[in-house]
Amino acid sequence: MSRYRATIGLALLLAGLGAYLYLVELPSQQREEETEAQKSKLLSFDEKAITGLTVTSDHGVIELKAGEARNWQMTAPVQAEADTREVQSMIRALVLGKVSRIIETSEDSLRPFGLENPPVTVTVSTPDQQETFAIGDVGPLSSTLYVLRGSDKQVLLTDLAVKDFLNKTVMTFRRKEILPFEHAQADRLRLTYPPTEIVLYLMDAKPAKKWKIRAPIEANADQSEVRSFLFRLEDLKAVGIIDPGPEREAIAKTLKKPQAQITVHAAGADHTVKLYQSEANSGEAFAETSAAGPLYRISPAAIKDLTKDLFTLQDKRLLGLDFEEIAMLAVKTRTEQYTLINQSGQWVLEDRPEEKLSQETVDLFVSRVVNLPAESRVVKQTGSLAPYGLVSPTAEFTATGRDGKQSGRLVLGNQSSGLVYAIGQAMPGVFQARADILAQIPEKSSLIKPAEPEGKKS
Repeated sequence: MSRYRATIGLALLLAGLGAYLYLVELPSQQREEETEAQKSKLLSFDEKAITGLTVTSDHGVIELKAGEARNWQMTAPVQAEADTREVQSMIRALVLGKVSRIIETSEDSLRPFGLENPPVTVTVSTPDQQETFAIGDVGPLSSTLYVLRGSDKQVLLTDLAVKDFLNKTVMTFRRKEILPFEHAQADRLRLTYPPTEIVLYLMDAKPAKKWKIRAPIEANADQSEVRSFLFRLEDLKAVGIIDPGPEREAIAKTLKKPQAQITVHAAGADHTVKLYQSEANSGEAFAETSAAGPLYRISPAAIKDLTKDLFTLQDKRLLGLDFEEIAMLAVKTRTEQYTLINQSGQWVLEDRPEEKLSQETVDLFVSRVVNLPAESRVVKQTGSLAPYGLVSPTAEFTATGRDGKQSGRLVLGNQSSGLVYAIGQAMPGVFQARADILAQIPEKSSLIKPAEPEGKKS
C-alpha cells in the first residue's frame, strides 16, 4: 500500500489544483474578460429596451418613439410614421459599437476631435435610463469616429461609421413607402387610367390561386406581370414629402387629372393612390393617398412602371388551354400532320397507339405550344389574314380539352425579323410571336422511341 501513497498524493494534488483553477482562477479570468468587454462597449443598453431616440443636428431636432410591435413613430418636428429600418439601423450601430481607445482630455480641449460643436448629438432612452453621444470627427482610420459619451464625459475613439450618423434629415427617418400593404395579402386590384379601367381578382384555382381580369373583359391574367406590378406598387417610395400647408396647396393647384388611380385591396382594406404628372413642371411627379394627407414627390419613372395596358396584364399565351387540360393535340404543318392523345398521363399517336413515344420529348413540345406568348399585337380585330400568311398557315395546332370540346387553337403564318404572325383562341386579333417554335415542331417519326435491342429486353 505504501508504494501507492506517492501516486495518491500526486492525484490529490492535481485534483486540488484543478478545483482551484475551476473554482477560483477561471471565474476570475471570466470576470476580467467580461469587465474588459463591458469597458469596450459604447452603449450598455439592451437593444429591445430602447424606446426613444433623439437626433440633433444642423437640420434640427428629430424625436422618435417606439410604438407597438416596435413600429417607430416620429413625434417631432412632425407627427408621422417613421422608417423603422433607419431607426433600428442607428440604434444597432450604437449597441454594437466598440470603444477602441479612451482619449485622456478635458472639456476645454474637445476641438481637436470635432466635439466642441459636434455636428450630431444622439440621445438614446429606455423607460428608466438615458445616454447621450456627441458625434465628432473621423478618427485615424476612415471607419472610426470620435465620440463624447455624456454619462462619463469621456472622449472615445470608436468603430462607428460616418454613414450611420451624419447627414441624417427628417426625410431620412420618415416612412417613405406610400402604400402600407403587403403584396402577398393582395386579392383585388383596380387600375383606372384615362380612358379605361382594369379590374383584377385573385381567384381560387388548382393547384394555386390565380389572378384573373374581370373588366373590361373576362380573361386570365399574366401571373408574373401582376405579381411584378404589386411588388413595384408596394415598393413605391417618396423622394420628398410635402405636408399639408401652403406649399402643398400651391402644388395641388397645378395637378389636374391623375395619370393613374390605383386601388389595391389587401388584408381586408382598400389602399388607394393617385399618380400625377405636374403640368407646371413636366419633370416632377407626385402621389397622393388622400386629399387631407401629405403630397409625395416620386420618380417620374414610377408612373410609367405603374401604368399598364390591358394587353400587358393579360395572359398572352395564345393557344387558350393549359397543359393539364389537354386530352388531344392535333398538329398540322405543310409537310405532315398527326394527333397526340393523352391517355392517363401517357402520350400516344392517334393512328399508331401501339408505338411507345418519348414522353419527355412530347411533354416538352406540348409545353412549348401551350406556353407560346404573343410578343406584340399587330391588329386588335382579326380581318383579312392573307397578308400575314395565316390563310395557308405554316403550322396549326388544335387542342381538345378533357371535356371533349375544342378549346384551344394556334395558327402560325409568315415570319418577319425573327417573329412569326399568329392568331390564337385565347385572344382576338393578329399577333407576333417568337419564330423559334417553328423549328421546335418534331416530325412524327422522331416522337417514337427506338426499339430496344433484343438482348436488353426483359
